[in-house]
Amino acid sequence: MRVDTLVRAVSAIEAINRVVGKGTAWLTLATVLICATVVLLRYMFGIGYVWMQELYVWTHAMTFLLASGFAYLLNAHVRVDIFYAGMSQRGRAWVDLCGVVFLLMPWLALLGWTAWTYVSYSWLTNERSVQNDGMPAVYVLKATMLGFVALLGLQGLAWIGRSVLVLAGRQPPPAETLTGPAG
Repeated sequence: MRVDTLVRAVSAIEAINRVVGKGTAWLTLATVLICATVVLLRYMFGIGYVWMQELYVWTHAMTFLLASGFAYLLNAHVRVDIFYAGMSQRGRAWVDLCGVVFLLMPWLALLGWTAWTYVSYSWLTNERSVQNDGMPAVYVLKATMLGFVALLGLQGLAWIGRSVLVLAGRQPPPAETLTGPAG
C-alpha cells in the first residue's frame, strides 16, 4: 500500500469516528434532559412513564457505545503510561501496533461474533421491553453493540495505519486530542 493511500485511509476512518462521536455527544444532552423530565414529572406531578425512564438509559448506553471509537481517536481511553509516556515515538508505535493487533482486534472479533447472535435474535423476534409501556424496538439498542465493534475496530485499523507510518519513518496525519489538534 502506498504511503499516501495509507494516510488517506487513516484520515477517512478518523473522519468517520469524528462525525459519529460529535453527533453522539448530543445524546449526552438528551440523556440529561430526559432524566430531568422524568424527575420533574415524577416529583412535581406524580406522573411516571416507563418508556421515558428506559429512554434515558438507552441514550446513556448509546453514548458510550457509539462514542468509543471517537474516544480512541482522541487517545482518551484509560491506559497505564508508566513506561509508554517515556518511550520514543517508534517505541509507542510498536506498543500501539501490538496492542491493537493482539489485544483489541481479537477482543472485538469475539465480541462481534457473540453480539451478532444476540442482536440478530432480537431483530428476528421484534424484541420489546419486558416492562408494560416500555420502549419498543429493543433490537435498536442492542444493535449499537455492533456499532461499537465496528467503530472501535475501524479506529483500531487507523491506529495500525498510524503505527505503520511511524515505523516506516513517515509522518502520520496530525493527531487530535481532547483539546483539539495535537501540537
